[in-house]
Amino acid sequence: MKGLNKQKIFWHSRRGMLELDLLLVPFTREVFDDLTSDEQLLYQGLLQQEDQDLYALLMRSDQPESGKYKAVTSKILAHNKSQL
Repeated sequence: MKGLNKQKIFWHSRRGMLELDLLLVPFTREVFDDLTSDEQLLYQGLLQQEDQDLYALLMRSDQPESGKYKAVTSKILAHNKSQL
């Protein structure tokens, strides 16, 4: 996709927090290319969140006011469940 550097997105998916790494790294490797352009942009925006905020979003303990990340976080969690 023009404008998005998958390698950079992969490295931003490596957070240093094991719980996030276990969710984001496999998702980026296995699913990112299949996302729509809009979903890829949302994922890129999601990676801009602080680790604790990102973890809260993924653990459903905090929903963003706009709900704009809901679709992409659902895909991340669904991919994780399919790997178990």
